[in-house]
Amino acid sequence: MLHKTLKKNIIIIAETNPSSVERLTTELQDKGFYKFEFAINGNEILKIISKYHHNPDELGLIIVSNDLPDCRINALQTSFANADTGMFIPLIILKKDDQPDWEAFEYNSQSFFHILNQNYSSLELYMAVKFFICLKNEKYLNYQQQERILTELTERKLIDARIQYLVIHDELTGLLNRNSLEQHIQLTLSRNVSRHFSLDSALLFVDLDRFSLFNELEGFDVGDRLLLEVIGLIKNTLNNNGIFARIDSDKFGLFLANCTVARAEAISEKILTALDGFRFVIGTIAYNVTASIGFSTLNSAKSIQHPREFISQAHQACCMAKTQGGNSVCKYDSEDAIIRERHRDIYWVPIIREALIKERFFLMFQPIVKLDNGEVSHYEVLIRLRGESGSIIGPVEFIPAAERMGLIHGIDLWVVETAIDFLASLPFESSHICLAINLSSLAFQDLSLLPTIKRKLEATGVRAERLTFEITETAAVDNYKQTQSMINHIRALGCHFALDDFGAGFCSFSYLKRFPVDYVKIDGQFIANLVNDETDQMLVRSMHQIANKMGKKTIAEFVECPKTIQLLREIGVNYGQGYIFGKPDEQLLDHNVFHIEKALQIALQHDWLNASPTPTTLA
Repeated sequence: MLHKTLKKNIIIIAETNPSSVERLTTELQDKGFYKFEFAINGNEILKIISKYHHNPDELGLIIVSNDLPDCRINALQTSFANADTGMFIPLIILKKDDQPDWEAFEYNSQSFFHILNQNYSSLELYMAVKFFICLKNEKYLNYQQQERILTELTERKLIDARIQYLVIHDELTGLLNRNSLEQHIQLTLSRNVSRHFSLDSALLFVDLDRFSLFNELEGFDVGDRLLLEVIGLIKNTLNNNGIFARIDSDKFGLFLANCTVARAEAISEKILTALDGFRFVIGTIAYNVTASIGFSTLNSAKSIQHPREFISQAHQACCMAKTQGGNSVCKYDSEDAIIRERHRDIYWVPIIREALIKERFFLMFQPIVKLDNGEVSHYEVLIRLRGESGSIIGPVEFIPAAERMGLIHGIDLWVVETAIDFLASLPFESSHICLAINLSSLAFQDLSLLPTIKRKLEATGVRAERLTFEITETAAVDNYKQTQSMINHIRALGCHFALDDFGAGFCSFSYLKRFPVDYVKIDGQFIANLVNDETDQMLVRSMHQIANKMGKKTIAEFVECPKTIQLLREIGVNYGQGYIFGKPDEQLLDHNVFHIEKALQIALQHDWLNASPTPTTLA
């Protein structure tokens, strides 16, 4: 039984004899075929076929009389009964016995036709139709598979070509990408080495100012349009000079071979001038665009070992231009203070990360002493870093880098948690000992600080009043509202606060009135030469009196000699901190007791302190 899908194929019957048409139709319908198209000449065959040009699989075969008017059957067979074409339609040719001299056909393995004599039987017709429709469908499927394979190969070639393009180009702008820029620089470096001479060259690093803000205001699509227009402007300005590449979102590199410092500066200024006259218009708003440009020069094959080093130098110079407010040009100088600072930051980042992971940080303690009787009020917690060689590294070395590189929050939290754990580890007889913890200038920007303190106090059972947090005056003023809010929340837990380095900011008194702190630490610059400087004595006296009127205790830093102690007592300063009382140490008591007792004994011997009760030994 013929499959139902095969019977859906259309059979074209091309015959002028009505009785022959009727016979063919009837016998095929008896076998289950029901879709027919009829033609009485060759032109109508072509019209029928053209209707199915987009769906050639619907056509089954053509039954055509060899005497059909306007029909060259040999041409028909060549055009449609050939498996090499997509429009493959087999032919069944009805040969009339009364026309013996009709044109002959060339048969080959790719041609599919069958000659049916006029006295054909129903079975012969059916077998021929069935065979050719099955054959046609099979050949058509093969043809489709071949076409699909060819299409896939073509698409793959296009994808490969696209990938090869994207390997060296930026997709949005069409500029070379960073890898391509590095390759061009590397080629110049290699030539310099191989030819034993130096070819002057320069690399410009161009960074659009405030581009991220523009994206926030107008959206990324508009930002992309702006980039394309700016790139077009810069390319016209360069007049095809140099290798222009996109390094990052709004950052571009221009490599100029055989270029002096003066020419690099001139081209940089030319770009800024072109941008100055450019306006990007959106509706009724016109934006002006500026850029920061940094450049580095290459005049020795030994000075640069890798293209990334060259790009990094230009980038650092660009960052310097940005710190100057943007819309400016800077040249890389390895001796520049900012550049050296950046190098130090890069140096410290892995060390700080490793120290946090491998617990190379540790705490030291320095006593803060009551000046009226010499008793230790509490200890300031000071962080140190133990180097790989066992050396001790002070915070002045790594804290600034940690603040600039975003690692300070981890250090702040480590100090807080470690200090509270230390208090919890002390025996019951030492439960009166209190600690003052330094917080960085960025501490109150960390929203996890407050919950960390609260969680740690609850977990250890340490009383909150045993903790005093110190924050510098400049940091407090810079983030006044946020700092004030955080201080209030931490004080609500029961902790105390001290305003460190008081007097260094020159705007202290107005803020001191509103800051909810318990202690004011007078900056050491006013204490170091207190004995010999009447101005310092006057300033310290004023600071103490104002703080005292506001109900706050004063702490003098950098106390180094007994006579300073005497002056501070006369002024009324409440507490002192300095090497005379004890240097920072990993131990709390023994070492520091010796220094305090010794200092006070010296003071008594010189009659610089009142001879009333001898200072008590530390608990």
